[in-house]
Amino acid sequence: GIAALTTTQVVALTTDQVVALTTSGVAALTTSGVAALTTTQVVAMETTDLAALKTSQVAALTTNQVAALITEQVVALTTAQTAALSTAAVAALTTTQLVAMQTVDVGALKTAQVAALTTTQVASLITEQVAALTSSVVAALTTTQVVALTTDQIVALTTSGVAALTTSGVAALTTTQLVAM
Repeated sequence: GIAALTTTQVVALTTDQVVALTTSGVAALTTSGVAALTTTQVVAMETTDLAALKTSQVAALTTNQVAALITEQVVALTTAQTAALSTAAVAALTTTQLVAMQTVDVGALKTAQVAALTTTQVASLITEQVAALTSSVVAALTTTQVVALTTDQIVALTTSGVAALTTSGVAALTTTQLVAM
């Protein structure tokens, strides 16, 4: 079966062979097999196949693989899969990929994952995504991330999100951000 494939054999699969894998076949890949997939192979995966990956398989995705995902594939990730992405993988997401993420998936990101986002990535989040951030995630925002928030994003923070801002986070707010609140 598919689970018996070595990483060398997985890498040798053609794009057509990857596309031909069934959902159960993709789910049978080992975590090392998933990590061995080339970016071309990952992009060739059907969204239903990607959604069938176990969280342990998603956690094995490399930063290059995650950065290569097309928008439809990012949208296809389940909330549990998004939460399973490594901190480095989340940091590798493009702003286009982040904006495409379902709001519930952004809301499920862990504090370490959000802390790894660049200021450009933070500024790219749509207001619904910012509103979905838990208070513990908002509390973990760095001062540079807080400064990167647009006025619309500041307004989108929930009351508990605003209350969760750290003292240094509040001190980092610009006059424009404070007026918008």
